Amino acid sequence: MLAWPEQSTAAGLILDYNSTLRRTSLGFLQDPGFLIDWAYKLKIGSTVIEDTFAEAFSMRYCRIIVTGRNRRWLEAAVHSFCGYGSSVIGCDAEVGVEQWLESSDTPDGRAGVGILVFGFSSKAVQAALVNRTGQCLMTCPTTAVYADGLEVDGESVERMALGKHLRFFGDGYQKSKLIVDRRFWRIPVMDGEFLVEDSVTIQKGVAGGNLLILTKDQDAGLAAAERAVDAIGKLTGVITPFPGGVVRSGSKVGSRYPSLRASTADAYCPTLRGRVKSNLPENVNCVYEIVIDGISIEAVSNATRAGIEAAVGEGVVSVSAGNYGGKLGKHHFYLHDIMAGKCSGNSDRS
Repeated sequence: MLAWPEQSTAAGLILDYNSTLRRTSLGFLQDPGFLIDWAYKLKIGSTVIEDTFAEAFSMRYCRIIVTGRNRRWLEAAVHSFCGYGSSVIGCDAEVGVEQWLESSDTPDGRAGVGILVFGFSSKAVQAALVNRTGQCLMTCPTTAVYADGLEVDGESVERMALGKHLRFFGDGYQKSKLIVDRRFWRIPVMDGEFLVEDSVTIQKGVAGGNLLILTKDQDAGLAAAERAVDAIGKLTGVITPFPGGVVRSGSKVGSRYPSLRASTADAYCPTLRGRVKSNLPENVNCVYEIVIDGISIEAVSNATRAGIEAAVGEGVVSVSAGNYGGKLGKHHFYLHDIMAGKCSGNSDRS
């Protein structure tokens, strides 16, 4: 029998082929339920972590801070602003809440929220941001909008107009205010003024990191997906842009219908088993996908690991990831490397 430590430490314990204990950087609790078996497949408890990778893409993103009088109006603003922002396949941007902010962490001392907006180009991010801010934030009672104010590498930053475009709604009555080196616009509205920063930073990010959670049934799948999304939601610098953070209609590139850019991932549809070449074991009857967009390779890697750690459990047969054979996205997040403590995301495993 192996003697398990009473206290969990930052180092995990794994059992290799020869039943020899050795240290690893894995941070799981040191008990038999989280024993890592590296013999041929990486397993956490009864859940297999497939030896595969998620294929992600370089994208541009912007982070804004939205503040409001209270949580009610912040949530109203967020629900409107982030709506229809799941995938750039059909939406103008991929949008989601990065983190909720205390009043001590916002520019105006009110409750706030950090939001990330991703697109394939700076112009695409700007267009989505201007439209969504004008239609969803300026219209919402009590809100104000600020650039994130983070200092980053100048090579990865562009300045794009936000309030500079929206100011014209003031019909000549808008006022400009310069505070230190930041310009704001005060646009008159029916409850007072809408304050919005003149410009925002557009930076380089990574989008399309993903996990596939294969489970015995829908109940187990939903529970695992919810655990994973909740764990990822505690991290900064990442979003899960789909409804509730979860995708049920995973897609493949192309379709038998020429007008469609993407179509259902038939290899992962349980009802098509026997009609198509299936990637599903016989005991899998439900698959959910979690898409992860982040401000950096490290952010997506950390979120991937947090999601895997939280997802595994009863009824979860395996955790996998979606890719295109490495032919489309330059960022490859190898699940085994990530679980071994490496910051995966390169195009190879060197």
